Amino acid sequence: MNNLLQLKGTFEQKSNASRPGAPELPVKSEVSVEHLKKLKEDLKKLKEFWNKNEILKGALVSVYYKDVIAKTRRISGTLCKGTKTSNSSIVGAKFSSDLRKKHIITHYIDRDILNESIERYECVIKIIEEKFDGIITSEDISKINNKTIEYTYEGIAKTNFLKIIVDAHYVEKFSLVKNYEEFEENTIITLYKTDIKAEKLMEALGINLLSNRILDDTTVLLTPDELSILKQKAPYLISMAVSDISKIEKIEFDFSLKNKMVIPKPQNEPTIGVIDTMFDKNVYFSEWVEFENLLSKDIELNEKDYEHGTAVSSIIVDGGNLNPELDDGCGRFKVRHFGVTTGSCFSSFSILRSINEIVTANRDIKVWNLSLGSSLEIHPNFISPEAAILDKIQYENDVLFVVSGTNKSTDDSNKKIIGAPADSINSLVVNSVNFANNPTRYSRSGPVLSFFTKPDISYYGGDKDKKIRVFLPNGEAYVSGTSFAAPWIARKMSYLIDILGLSREVAKALIINSSTGWDEKGIEKSFLIGHGIVPIKIEDILKTKNDEITFVLSGISEKYDTYTYNLPIPVVKEKHPFIAKATMCYFPSCSRNQGVDYTNTELDIYFGRIKNDKISSINNNFQSLDEGNYLYEGNARLFFRKWDNVKHIKEIFKKGTRAKKAYDKGMWGISVKTKERLEEKHGKGIKFGIVVTLKEIDGVNRIEDFIKHCSLRGWLINKLDVVNQIEIYNIAEEIIEFDE
Repeated sequence: MNNLLQLKGTFEQKSNASRPGAPELPVKSEVSVEHLKKLKEDLKKLKEFWNKNEILKGALVSVYYKDVIAKTRRISGTLCKGTKTSNSSIVGAKFSSDLRKKHIITHYIDRDILNESIERYECVIKIIEEKFDGIITSEDISKINNKTIEYTYEGIAKTNFLKIIVDAHYVEKFSLVKNYEEFEENTIITLYKTDIKAEKLMEALGINLLSNRILDDTTVLLTPDELSILKQKAPYLISMAVSDISKIEKIEFDFSLKNKMVIPKPQNEPTIGVIDTMFDKNVYFSEWVEFENLLSKDIELNEKDYEHGTAVSSIIVDGGNLNPELDDGCGRFKVRHFGVTTGSCFSSFSILRSINEIVTANRDIKVWNLSLGSSLEIHPNFISPEAAILDKIQYENDVLFVVSGTNKSTDDSNKKIIGAPADSINSLVVNSVNFANNPTRYSRSGPVLSFFTKPDISYYGGDKDKKIRVFLPNGEAYVSGTSFAAPWIARKMSYLIDILGLSREVAKALIINSSTGWDEKGIEKSFLIGHGIVPIKIEDILKTKNDEITFVLSGISEKYDTYTYNLPIPVVKEKHPFIAKATMCYFPSCSRNQGVDYTNTELDIYFGRIKNDKISSINNNFQSLDEGNYLYEGNARLFFRKWDNVKHIKEIFKKGTRAKKAYDKGMWGISVKTKERLEEKHGKGIKFGIVVTLKEIDGVNRIEDFIKHCSLRGWLINKLDVVNQIEIYNIAEEIIEFDE
């Protein structure tokens, strides 16, 4: 088998040379004065509403678009004034409940900006009525832009006139979103971000909250009676609402004979963090686990409260010994286990506070396992509070969470969407398959926010025919569930990061890439098993077949385009006898208050042959407008994973696959283009990891040719030798005692 290769070299950086052009309508489209008048009336009604409102100083305005809208097609002449762009005032985004999804984007603006927008529409309406007979076409707009029609109209600048026309083409209406969802228990409420903090808004409505029920400036915990007051007095303030109490799906344990288990004492093994139910200190591997109960001492605990957490930690510590057929070759791991809940249900609000404090106080831990999950389905229009805090932690810290994909009852044959926190975008979310490599009966499905691929991957979590062996307070047991698939992936991630020294970006990409094949997988299947099933043996992730070459690259995005055109893929008879696949991972900043437009930064990967100083990408990526192509935003998200922080592109291996013509000295290139959703530059300095696999279509091993040519092109190449890396790790972890 071929070793995994690490390529180290220089990525070039360049800024985006293209600049926004003049506002244009799509070809053969038009905007009528009737539609403009309707939009103006919408704005006037909103003005009347807010003039009577004394709670907020500004105005909330929701823009209902006709489709899923790209950032470049959002309003640019409406709800803005001077240097304040309309994009900077966005406080929420959701999809409509229509059969065909449409964007609804909410802005918070000064009231004088609302007045300014009404005046602009009045000017535009007057000009179109007097000069264009009530309808302005795309041809008219083009003529104004190229000065065939001279713009001499008064009352509004030419650019603003054109922007209002283009805005009107994409906007269906302006209105106000009001939330009337009913909840029977305590509810986590997120308010739209305004110039008044949540605590002060609640006081103005007669709701007085203690500090322990305020999470941040926009998120509070309300009782049903308090929520009723909020909905009665100001339903328009509610951006998101989710139940606080999450029931944990009941796990059935099949107990077996109490075999005596032995384990050596821990030494310098890596530590994995576990956040779960309680841990029993009397089990045979207790020396390997450092446990802390974070629940109040007033809470009475019973034996059931120790089962789930102890079982999860038993897999992380000694999974290969308990389940020889799943022995991954990773060895044993120490655990730092934090008990944050009992075995039946948990308060999301309290766990939100706990997780942040736990990670902050334990910065030496790189990999965390979270096998807790809600039985409730996630909301289609926003990320759960639990997932949002995980994403924030992973953006701000060099850590990775492995999260279970949540379960449903095996008696439930209906499709059920995953529960929180499995909607965490930055986390590695794991679903279960049985030992026949099929989704289990308890598996729940993605996607998240209608298009994010979740779960990311699948692994063996057991089913009724063959379960996973774990250890509980009263002995061995057999169990099934995504809770017991995730710890196996946490082991692999810790091995890659802590022992082999790979970055979390590369490690995550490597795990996902290892789960993918060369066949075509349907979208529905991907929502159940993610990108694929991860191999059992760590060796099968770190080595490839003789006819494959896998290499990893790391980079940092500093400008719009981070690229190298310097990858010498072997050439045979002026052709490349390869097909290829690539996986890229990064950890973006996310904004929960942006709703469905959750990730703030998009990194888009182009990988393929260099032809005429451009990359001919293996997935025919048409997102770039540089090529003169345009995709509707919904399709860009679906087919090219736009805004998804995991990009996997590949060519399909079919019978009769032919070698590709070699261009430009046989060079291939990688380009990572960075796009920002908001005004802030969250993507500057963001790290990414890329894993590339090349498959030789004739079955020939060409890795030595590849290494040789890469060395000649200035790449530093490291064959990832596992034995050598383990020796380095052991030496680094040795405790040196100095003589006095």
